[in-house]
Order: sequence, then C-alpha cells, then structure tokens
Amino acid sequence: MTTMTETASGLREFKMPDVGEGLTEAEILKWYVQPGDTVTDGQVVCEVETAKAAVELPIPYDGVVHELRFPEGTTVDVGQVIITVDVAGGAAPPATSEAGAAATTAPAVPSTEPAVPSVPRVASVASVASVPSAESAAAPEEPAPEGRKPVLVGYGVSEASTKRRPRRGAPVRRPEAAAAVQAELNGHPAPAARPLAKPPVRKLAKDLGVDLTAVTPSGPDGIITREDVHAAVTPAPVQEPEATATPVSPPAPVRAPAPAAAPVPYDGARETRVPVKGVRKATAAVMVASAFTAPHVTEFVTVDVTRTMKLVEELKRDKDMQGLRVNPLLLICKALLVAVKRNPEVNASWDDAAQEIVQKHYVNLGIAAATPRGLIVPNIKDAHARTLPQLAEALGELVATAREGRTSPAAMQGGTVTITNVGVFGVDTGTPIINPGESAILAVGSIKPQPWVHKGKVKPRQVTTLALSFDHRLVDGELGSRVLADVAAVLEQPKRLITWG
Repeated sequence: MTTMTETASGLREFKMPDVGEGLTEAEILKWYVQPGDTVTDGQVVCEVETAKAAVELPIPYDGVVHELRFPEGTTVDVGQVIITVDVAGGAAPPATSEAGAAATTAPAVPSTEPAVPSVPRVASVASVASVPSAESAAAPEEPAPEGRKPVLVGYGVSEASTKRRPRRGAPVRRPEAAAAVQAELNGHPAPAARPLAKPPVRKLAKDLGVDLTAVTPSGPDGIITREDVHAAVTPAPVQEPEATATPVSPPAPVRAPAPAAAPVPYDGARETRVPVKGVRKATAAVMVASAFTAPHVTEFVTVDVTRTMKLVEELKRDKDMQGLRVNPLLLICKALLVAVKRNPEVNASWDDAAQEIVQKHYVNLGIAAATPRGLIVPNIKDAHARTLPQLAEALGELVATAREGRTSPAAMQGGTVTITNVGVFGVDTGTPIINPGESAILAVGSIKPQPWVHKGKVKPRQVTTLALSFDHRLVDGELGSRVLADVAAVLEQPKRLITWG
C-alpha cells in the first residue's frame, strides 16, 4: 500500500501503513515530532500500537512537519493520512495543529514552560522529545524508567537488559521537555511525571486503591516499593495531645457515639473503565478462542532440580558461556527441546479447515512475556537446531527486545510450543492456556528449598512444579505424560542432556 502522496503545494501526506500482516488499524501511542520540526528520510516520527505489537514509523522523505492529523490515543485506519510534511521547506505553521484542536474542545491554556527548539528526534520507544546539547553526540542513551520495563515471564524483572547504541549525533532526551511539547500539541498544560514502580507494585496499588502519585518512594532512583504502597494504605496513628494541667470540672453527660460515615474507596471513584484495545484486545480474543476451541488437558509433576541448579552455577563460570545469560530457564528450554525430540508427535498443529494434523519438523520455542501493553509470546526460530550457547544468546536477545518494546509481529508468529515461567512471581504452578496454533505450553513454578527424600533420607533440596497443558485433539494422555516426564527427568538428571540429546 502506498503510504505517501504529494500535493501541488509541495506538501507530502504520509498515510498509516499496514505494519503487520493484514491489520486494518493502529493506535497512535506517541508523536516524536510537532508542527515546524525538521525531519529527515528514515527519522522515526511516531509510535503506533497494532493488535500485535508497538511499532515505530519512519518518515520516507526530508522536509518540515506541516500538520499532525490525529492526536495521541487515536485509533486510525490503515490508509488514512496521519502527518503532512512540507518538502519545499516552507514556513512553519502555527504551533497548535488540527490534531490538538480535535483532542479537546476547551480553550488552550498558555504554557508556562520555556519554548522547545525544533530539532530532529531520536528513534526510540522511550524518547518523546529531544533538546540539543553540546555533549549530545557522545552522551549514551538513557534506559527506560524501571516502572515501564516489561516483565519477561520467562526471566523476571531482575535480568539486566542490553543497552542499545545511540545514533551518531543523536540529541539527549529531556523528559521534562516532552510534557511541554505535548501540552503545546494538545492545548493542555503539561501532565505530571508518571511515578516509577514495577508492574507487580502497580497491580498491588490498583488492587488496594492507592494513587501512586501520592506515594512517597523509598526505593533506589525514586522507585516505589511494595512497602511504600502498604504504608500508604495504613492510616497514620493519631497523636494524642500532651497532657496539661486543667481545672477539674463536673463530668459531662454521656452521649451515644455518632454513626461512622461509610468509607468512600478509591478516592471517591467507585469504578474505573479502561478501554480494551491494542495488544490486550487481541490477546483476549485469541485466549478465548483457544480456551473454547482446543480441549485443554493439564498435567503436573513436582521434581528435584538440585543438580540442574548446580549445573547452572558451573555454566556461569564456563569460558564458553562468558557474556551470555545463564539461568535455570535456559536449561528448562533445553530440557523441553530434548523431550520434543524424543516425542516428535507432540510438535503439531490442528488444521480445522482441512481436517488435518500438521506435523512440525522444527521447533519455534515461544517464551511468554507480560508487558504493560499485555501478554506477548515471541519465539526463538528453529530452537531445536541451536547449541546451548546459541540458545542462551537467542534468549538474551529476546529479553532485550521485549524490554525495549520492539518485539516485531513476525517474532510472535509461527510458534510451536511455549514456556511460561510463573515462578518469577513466587507462584508454585498454574494451568496455562495454549498459545493459539500451538500444541502445548509448559508452566514452570518457583524453585525453592523443600524437604525431599534423597537417597533414603529427608534432606532440603531445590524443588519445583511443572505443569503441561496440551491440546487433546493432537496429544493424548499417554503422549502428554511422556513429554512432561521427560522434561522432569532431564531437570532431575541434567546429564541426560548428553545421553538423550
């Protein structure tokens, strides 16, 4: 589809492209430019969210931004013009565009912030505005705030993400300037900065009805912790007035206490409605389709993984694994791949239209990731053909891409089996829903010391619980049990990675 047109006046129109495969609409999440800014060919001008992922859109020509047709938060059909650029380099239009006028009917509030110079914007999901600086060419790119990082279910929030190298001459981002830019675009005063908190803490605050903007952070770099949220819920003790010498007076008549007023939860708001759109809307649709189309069966096994945990520590010191992320998930992935190799019938899909079972002779291993936009399942292509170092490298890249919010739609398609690590949240196990189009999903619980009978004696061992959900149209009980038992056997005796692999 053509994404740009040119008018007689030298204005070029950039249309919303089909950034996925057959998608019909996308939501504008963020504008990186404003009217009057100079743009160059290949510069990212906005970030949009489709039903599959968040994608950045580059402009295909040089010029000056003339108009932004839609404000942030608007869902736009594919093929609609979203931005016009004066390729002749004409005079800049007024600061307030039609997009800002469409965003609100209230009169514009004069901004008290200093004017932001018009400069090219750096292509980054986290960047929302740029201000030139003398040291901008050498300054490293700032990581996204901790509270906005997606939580990779397969890794947890403790993994360090890979830093991206900034572009040559990229300006230093100034989050303070971003609010002024957006306020000028939408005709509103600049919004308050979003408090920093990890997704589990945000969920806790939501469940308890705590406004994070009113919580005093105690964590490093101003991050709100779970203790801060609980402290905000607990009312402060009422201090008794100090005793003073007063004249003795007759006792007052006893009166019945007044009835206590009913508490008003959530700062007076009893309900909050959140629009279902983007990744969350698509995830809800496919999960419902999966749950009510594929007959799910879930089996469980509890296993002693003490030897696997020791092997993880040895691999961390191995020179061949230097610079790679080595953790229990890596060996769990390898164990599942070995189990699939030993039971290839489990690696299949159901073709309802042709009434056929499609056997897969490759494994695209999915890793479930929970992000602020919703659940995504990127997969490692041809994971069955990778060595352990190659698998570790692929997992590291998957983590970094998910945390930067740059997981592409192609990375989430074509999966065959999936792993979801609910143990990073302290959960023992669960009954996961199969990713649509796949045959099975393995849930891994938390690994923790438990009393265990080992060599005839009760000893503390590292133990976890695995749960395998599979499509009973493709996988019968015997086959599903063999796959789960093989995964457990490898994790109990990791030397089977050599004898079985």
